[in-house]
Amino acid sequence: MSQMIDHHGQAKPRELRKPWRRGRLAAVAGLVAAMVATGLGQAEPASAARELSLPKPTGSQPVGTTSLHLKDTSRPDPWVPGVKARELMVSLWYPAKAPGRHRARYMTPKESELLLADGDITSVPADTLSKVRTHAFTDARPAGGARSLPLIVLSPGHSKPRSELTALAEELASRGYVVAAIDHTYENVAQTFPDGRVTTCVTCEMKKDLTVWWKLERGRAADVSFVLDELTGAHPKWKHARLIDTSRIAMSGQSAGGASTLAAMAADSRIRAGIDVDGTVETPLPDAGLSRPFLLLGKPATYTPGRPGTGANWEGVWAGLHGWKRWLLVTGAAHTSFTDLGVLVDQLGIEDGADIPGARAMAITRKYVTAFFDRHLRKKPRPLLDKPSARYPEVEFCVPEKKTCA
Repeated sequence: MSQMIDHHGQAKPRELRKPWRRGRLAAVAGLVAAMVATGLGQAEPASAARELSLPKPTGSQPVGTTSLHLKDTSRPDPWVPGVKARELMVSLWYPAKAPGRHRARYMTPKESELLLADGDITSVPADTLSKVRTHAFTDARPAGGARSLPLIVLSPGHSKPRSELTALAEELASRGYVVAAIDHTYENVAQTFPDGRVTTCVTCEMKKDLTVWWKLERGRAADVSFVLDELTGAHPKWKHARLIDTSRIAMSGQSAGGASTLAAMAADSRIRAGIDVDGTVETPLPDAGLSRPFLLLGKPATYTPGRPGTGANWEGVWAGLHGWKRWLLVTGAAHTSFTDLGVLVDQLGIEDGADIPGARAMAITRKYVTAFFDRHLRKKPRPLLDKPSARYPEVEFCVPEKKTCA
C-alpha cells in the first residue's frame, strides 16, 4: 500500500487520505486515524469488545472531575462567522477528598460514533470509545485549602477531543493539581454541549497554510486566556475556584495544542511555565523571546536537532527561549504515544507506528510532565530533568547548539 506523509511525519495510507485534510494531522484525528491507518476497520468486532482502560494515576489522592460550558460573548467564533459568541467545553480534574459514586465517562456514545464514522469504520461497535474505563469520579468533593492548588491548562491536538488527554490529567490531579482541558470548538471531530448539540470539525475541511495555523494557534491562545478569566476572575464559573492558586498557572499541549502553548504564553503573562508535546510551532515568538520555563518533549523522527528534515522548527523556538529550558526526545515514540491513544491502540492490538509500548510511553510522559510542573510551580527539586536517567533510558537530552542528543 503506497504511503503519504503528513505534517508530523506520520505515514497515512494514500487511499484513505481525504483531499481536504492536509497539514499537521492530514487524515482522521486521534484514535480514528490509527484505526484507519492500521486496518482496524477490517478487524473482528470482538476485538473492540474487550474492556479498554486508562492506566491508574500514581498519586496519593483520589480524582474528581466536572465539566464547564463557557461562552465568551466578547468575540465571535473564529471559524463560523455566524456564531456570535465563542462557546467552549472544559473538563476539570482535581484532587478529591474521597472517591465518588460515579466513575466519569470517557466520552459520549455519540462522540464515539462520530469519531468512528469519520474513519469509515463499521466493524466495531459505535460506542466503543465511550466505554473506556477512567479513574476520576464525577463531581467528587475537592480536597485542599483556599489558594492551595496550582492550575494546569491542557490543549489537545488539532481535530482531537480533550478526552484524549485524560490519563495525563488524572495523573496531575492525583498529585494535587487542578487541570483544565479545553475542547476548542469546531477544531475537533465531535464535541457535545449540555443541551445536546454536537459540533464537528470545520477546520478539518480547510486547506491548510501558514495563515490558518497562525489563526488556530492564536485563537487557542485567546481560548486559554478566556478560560483563565472564567476560573480565576471575580465571578468564577467553577464553584470551587477558590482552591486555585492564581500565582501558579501553567500550560501543556500535544501537537497543535503544544504549539499553541507558546502563543498562549506570549499573550498571557499569567501562564508561568509551558510544555510543547510533539507540536510543530508555526506562530513566531515575540522578538524579545520568552523568558519563562519551557519544555520541548517529542519524538526523534520529527524533532532531532541537526538531522536533515527534522528539528529545524524547534531549533528556531529554542533560540527564542531565554529561561530554563529542555529539549527531550523519547526513543521509539510515535505522534500518538504521548496521549491516551498509545495506550488504547495497544489494548486493541493495533499498530500505530510506535516502537515503545503505549503504557510505557504514557508513564514517561506523566513522569516528565509532572516533574516539570513540580519544579516550576512548586519549587521542588527534580533531578530527573537535569540529566539522562537509568530508569528512563528512552529519554534523550538534546543540545541543539551541538546538534547532539544523548
